[in-house]
Amino acid sequence: MNKDRPSGGPAQRSWTTRMKQTLSRVPSDNEHLLDLLRAVQKKNLFDTDALAMIEGVLEVDDMQVRDIMIPRSQVVMLERDTGPDVLLRSIVESGHSRFPVIGDSRDEVVGILLAKDLLLYAFERTDGRLNVRDILRPAIFIPESKRLNILLKEFRSSRNHMAIVVDEYGGVAGMVTIEDVLEQIVGEIEDEHDVEEEDTIRKHSEVHYTIKALTPVEDFNEYFEQSLSDEEFDTIGGLVVHQIGHLPKRGERVVIGNLLFKILRADSRRVHMLQLTLLPRPVEDNTEQAETGV
Repeated sequence: MNKDRPSGGPAQRSWTTRMKQTLSRVPSDNEHLLDLLRAVQKKNLFDTDALAMIEGVLEVDDMQVRDIMIPRSQVVMLERDTGPDVLLRSIVESGHSRFPVIGDSRDEVVGILLAKDLLLYAFERTDGRLNVRDILRPAIFIPESKRLNILLKEFRSSRNHMAIVVDEYGGVAGMVTIEDVLEQIVGEIEDEHDVEEEDTIRKHSEVHYTIKALTPVEDFNEYFEQSLSDEEFDTIGGLVVHQIGHLPKRGERVVIGNLLFKILRADSRRVHMLQLTLLPRPVEDNTEQAETGV
């Protein structure tokens, strides 16, 4: 037997060896790296779900908190001086496990209340009194511009699962959780308390919104008083992909009327999240009327 002869042919080489050969050239940037990974995936060395998660990891490196935060208007906040009965009712109705607690205004977050802490405290108390201040946990404040990869590291090291997002003036802009960050990597993490219809459109300002690509065109039209056609495409993501002309990558933009769409999250299969900016509507041309004196 010839010991110098390879023990197996090309078909027997491990997938790791083939992957190393495909990635033998050092990628110059994330886009180049993704192109190589997509080429590897097409050779069935790993499945599309794995590729989607890898893409999500790379996208998180470039995303900021403002891209995914829950805007202030949608945050369930509890008041510090509220009685225990009202607190418990709010917790049960919302289905959440963590809540920002405010003082005199929604910009004064004095701490974070965990539902389990409130329940444990309530059962242990025998005098019927409850002081929320005794069980509040410190609130973590972060700027809108913080990158998600850095925030994820901080969440892991500090064991915090929620942070309050503040704007450049120090006011509360919203909040973000570790689940929000992880969803950018693994996709939507839904539980029995998630209400998809309420989460499809998030308002950040009068002109800036974050929209799930699966939002029905009909719902989009109703919310923004638009008249986009839903004859060919049921979702706003499908309409945007059609307008772009190919499956877009993160960062690509397209303008439809007075709507500027930017791809916030997409993988090799579909678009997941869009950023919408409302542009000024064009002023109707009244030149002819002015010249004729009408």
